[in-house]
Amino acid sequence: MDESTELKVVLPGDIIPMEELNSESTLILGPGLRQEGDQIVAMKAGILMNAGDRWWIESSQKRYVAATGESVLGIVTAKMGEYYRLDIGTARPAILHQLAFEGATKRNKPNIGLRSLVYCRVNLANPDMEAELDCVNPTTSKADGFGELKHGFVFSCSLGLCRRLLDPSTAILRLLGEHIPFELAIGMNGRIWINSNSCKETILISNAIQNSEYLNTEQCEAMVNSLVAQ
Repeated sequence: MDESTELKVVLPGDIIPMEELNSESTLILGPGLRQEGDQIVAMKAGILMNAGDRWWIESSQKRYVAATGESVLGIVTAKMGEYYRLDIGTARPAILHQLAFEGATKRNKPNIGLRSLVYCRVNLANPDMEAELDCVNPTTSKADGFGELKHGFVFSCSLGLCRRLLDPSTAILRLLGEHIPFELAIGMNGRIWINSNSCKETILISNAIQNSEYLNTEQCEAMVNSLVAQ
C-alpha cells in the first residue's frame, strides 16, 4: 500500500468513494471489489489495499477467487480436446487452451501431462463461469516465465503472504537470495514453486518463507542467518 494511504477496514456492501482511490488513470479492481454503475463496492470484509492503480481487499480467506490479470500456479487435472483443465484452488477448475502459449500453433502445441504444474495468468474471470488462463505476457506477447514448471517443489501458504512476497519491499526473498541461489514462482492463489541446487536448500527456503509471515525485517534477517549457519 502507498505510504500516504491509511489502512481502511471495509465490510461487504460498503461503497468506496472514488476520491479515496485517488487515481488519475484507469483503476484496476482486484479481489473483493466490484464496480456497480459509477460506484465501487466491497464484496468481502478486509483491509482496502493498493499498489499503484490496482486496488483489492486483503483478508484472511483461504479459498482463492480468480481475478483477471493475476498469476497463478495450476495443476493439470484433465485434458479435453484442445483444452487443459487446471486446479487453481477455486471452487471450479480453470481452463487453459493448448494455443495459449508463446509460439503455439495447431501443428506445434505443447504436450503437458496430467499432474503437471503450470504457471499461468488469469485471462478472464467471471463468478458464474470457469476462469480462462493463458501462458503469455499480454504486454510482450512472450512467455516471460509462464508455462510448465519442471522439477522443483511447490507448497501452499496464505493468500496474504503470496501478495506480500510480490511487494519489492518484502525482505525475506532478498535476504535468502544473498545466501542461496534459487528460482521462484509465486501464484496469487496461495501456491509457491521453488527450485534450487539441492533438496536441503529447497526445504530451508520454503520453511523460511512460511515462517516469515508474521516477522518484521530484523526478525527475518535473524532467522535466515540462523538457518544458513546450520
